Amino acid sequence: MQASPFTLRDITMTTTTRLHYLDAVRAYALLLGIVYHASLSFLPIFIGWAVMDISTSDWVSVFVFISHAFRLEVFFLIAGFFSCMTLQKVGIKGFLTSRFTRIVLPFLLGWILLRPLLVSGWIMGAESMQGEANIIAALVTSFSDFKGLSMSLFVGTHLWFLYYLTLATLLTLLLYVLHTKLSQFTPKLAGRMHFILVHTLTRKGLYLLVIPLTTCCLWYMQHWGVDTPDKSLTPQWPVLCLYSGFFLFGWVLFNHQNTLADFMKLSAFKVGVWLCSCIAAVMLSRYQMQYIHEYYLQIKAAFVISYAVMMWTSCMLFIGLFKKIANKPNAFTQKLADTSYGLYLVHLPLVVWLQVAVAELTMPLTFKLFIICTSTVAISLLLIESIKFLKNIFMNNFKSEPEKGMRNQ
Repeated sequence: MQASPFTLRDITMTTTTRLHYLDAVRAYALLLGIVYHASLSFLPIFIGWAVMDISTSDWVSVFVFISHAFRLEVFFLIAGFFSCMTLQKVGIKGFLTSRFTRIVLPFLLGWILLRPLLVSGWIMGAESMQGEANIIAALVTSFSDFKGLSMSLFVGTHLWFLYYLTLATLLTLLLYVLHTKLSQFTPKLAGRMHFILVHTLTRKGLYLLVIPLTTCCLWYMQHWGVDTPDKSLTPQWPVLCLYSGFFLFGWVLFNHQNTLADFMKLSAFKVGVWLCSCIAAVMLSRYQMQYIHEYYLQIKAAFVISYAVMMWTSCMLFIGLFKKIANKPNAFTQKLADTSYGLYLVHLPLVVWLQVAVAELTMPLTFKLFIICTSTVAISLLLIESIKFLKNIFMNNFKSEPEKGMRNQ
């Protein structure tokens, strides 16, 4: 019977070795998300963000456009890779438990804790653009807003990515179970699934199948590029298919280390393709609102193709870069990798509040952006370490009570 793309060939080699460069990829992809959100107030056009800074730049638009094309895609790919590793270590039951703890619980609790703070940031941002912001009044309004949330429960925050990560995990796990059953009862069909998945991972398969499938997902988005599905728990199928595809791709890559090495190999050709696709996508994006243009559909088709190529080559180069510069143990990178997930979960209210605070200040844009990003990371790290400290105190006290009782007997 054919080796399954969903199961390991060498568990010891792949599950006991810490892949430092992938830790770095995951950490810096999430940090890039912080910079991305911090940049949104500096766009030269108002996009409905909490506040619009008095300092703007067209280069910020280019950065936001390109980074949005791959930062979460890289995260989902790496999440799929490590999820497959976790499943092989702990089995399905342990895997589901860990996913509930790592994904579902932060989504539920994070929304309850962070949504009022985000709402307050939007209220203060609106007031700031009118010349005045009242922090206390904004907080009171945002917390009282909880009374009417029956129609918008668990939506309206940046934590939507956890919801889609949960869906992608369940879909991939379903495929895993299905393939396992098929391997037992219909080996030929399972072998065909194996053939398709393995050949999809080759260089030709990537260009001939994965990129066209990505193009199809992009075509059916509500906007040009990748939609942000934060308004409803009803899945947006183009978005779900896109992120689930990257998750599945990472999952299967875990069992094909040689293909992973080829995928992230740096080359002048990849850099050239990336540059051309970036330039093409940026130039074509200008036609998004020109619905009556004679060649609108043709321009959109060219855009989604160039955007898909930009997306995949960005992922390749991003992972390949960290394979080259972060392939050895590094205390700072490891610490960052261990805390980056928590940083990303809590960062957005801080980013918005700081954006409001500096919006009217006459400072260089780069200095403001630096202040927002570094302050957000510093405060978030302090908050995370404080929570860990309090948790350790609580757990130690909880454990010490039975010990005291035993000593008194």
